Amino acid sequence: MSNENKDDVEIICPHCKSRNMIYDYDRAEIVCSVCGSVIDDKLMDPGPEWRAFDDEQRERRTRVGAPITYAVHDKGLSTIIDIKPRSGLSIGKLSQFMNLRRLQSRSRLSSARDRNLALALRTIMEIVSALNLPKPVLETASVVYRKALENNKVKGRSIKSMAAAAVYLACHLCKHARTLDELSRISMMDKKEIGRSYRSLIKDLTITVTPIPPHSYVKHIAKPLQLPASAELIAYRIVEVARTLKITNGKNPTGIAAAALYMASIISGCRKTQREVAEAANVTEVTVRNRYANLARDIQVDIYV
Repeated sequence: MSNENKDDVEIICPHCKSRNMIYDYDRAEIVCSVCGSVIDDKLMDPGPEWRAFDDEQRERRTRVGAPITYAVHDKGLSTIIDIKPRSGLSIGKLSQFMNLRRLQSRSRLSSARDRNLALALRTIMEIVSALNLPKPVLETASVVYRKALENNKVKGRSIKSMAAAAVYLACHLCKHARTLDELSRISMMDKKEIGRSYRSLIKDLTITVTPIPPHSYVKHIAKPLQLPASAELIAYRIVEVARTLKITNGKNPTGIAAAALYMASIISGCRKTQREVAEAANVTEVTVRNRYANLARDIQVDIYV
């Protein structure tokens, strides 16, 4: 049962003039909640006629198209003319369908803005796929680039650098730890150029970005080091204590996470060198050494193994 009216027309009880209705989809009835009168006994269920007990079964039984996505320049709503040979069609008809398909594909990208958007979204999708980022990051980056294009903020900058900057900004908004060096390596763009485009997006779109906390980088750095789960847990605890004591304020979160993992590797008995940790975190050994010295001096943590 449901007490919410899902129709635009407000229903009033003819007996007590009440507007509080109960929608019983099991019995297909609309019942007045005050006097109990049955207002309608032919309620239509807006849901599907089939049932699904998991996501795989729901995807297999659904008969609608894909949802709207901002990662495609036409949001996935375009129509494609099929040119597969059909029985009973003459050569002239097939040629006509091919010409219509060609004209339709050209009309989809008729303006320079559409071509710019299509190329940028394709670049964003390639970067997101290479970094193995989730779909929310892809959608957020696509929306960011769309807003920049609508406000004419992409002129004078390369599409690749703006696409990489949109992905980097989306990672910050969705709290996924990725560095500029990773974006630079994947997109094959200069890190400084991506950084300039990133700052331009923040300024032009007036987006407030909060720093990614250091604990978000712990798992990302620990994976290439092949540290056990116990070491990661110790690193998480070290970072949490450091954040509570406000030791992380003004510090590079990647360096804090790398130093915490270096300290955790020593405590857990799976010791890694500062060079190995620095290479995994893409920072210098000096950064790891200095952050480790700060953590060792200011934190007193009791670890029970």
